[in-house]
Amino acid sequence: MNNWHLNQALRALHGGGVIAYPTEAVWGLGCDPFNASAIERLLELKRRPMHKGLILVAADMGQIEPLLQGLAKAQLAQLEASWPGPVTWLIPDPRGWAPEGVRGRHSSVAVRVSAHPVVRSLCAAFGGPLVSTSANRSAASPARSKLKVSTYFGSSLHYIVPGQLGDLGRPTQICDLGTNQLIRK
Repeated sequence: MNNWHLNQALRALHGGGVIAYPTEAVWGLGCDPFNASAIERLLELKRRPMHKGLILVAADMGQIEPLLQGLAKAQLAQLEASWPGPVTWLIPDPRGWAPEGVRGRHSSVAVRVSAHPVVRSLCAAFGGPLVSTSANRSAASPARSKLKVSTYFGSSLHYIVPGQLGDLGRPTQICDLGTNQLIRK
C-alpha cells in the first residue's frame, strides 16, 4: 500500500470514519475502536446489534498491552505462538479496557494480531488496534472483492483501501483463551 492510500485511510479513521480493507480471507470494515460515533456508524452500516461485539486487529501485541496484563504465562505463550497469524482469540477484559461497543455483552474482547500486510500497515500507522468486522450487512455473505464492498455500501464508506485478500478461504478461526474452546473453525 502506498503512502497516499495510507494517508487517506488514516484521515478517515482519525476523523471518525469507517473504512474497508482487505484481510486474510474477506474484506473488512474498520474504524477507531475508541470512537463511539465511529462504532455506531459501523454497526448501522452492517445492521448489526451492538450486543454481539466486534473484533479488533493489531499490528503487534504491544498495541493490546492492557489486555495482556494479568494473563498467565501459558496464555501469553499461546498468543505468541499463533500471532501474527489468522487466529482470533477471545481475551478476558476484566478492567474494561475495550469500549462497550467493541465488547458488546461479553466480558472478553476478540483480538487478532494480523500477518496481512495491509492490516499491519494500517494498525502500525494508526498507532493502535482497529475494529475489523466482515464487510457485509448482517446475514449477507462477506465481501471477497472491492467491487462487492462497493455494491454493499456504495458511498457510505469514508475510504476503501486497495489491496489483495490473503490466502485463507474463510474467516479466521476464533478461540477462547480462558477455556481453549474453538468457537469458530
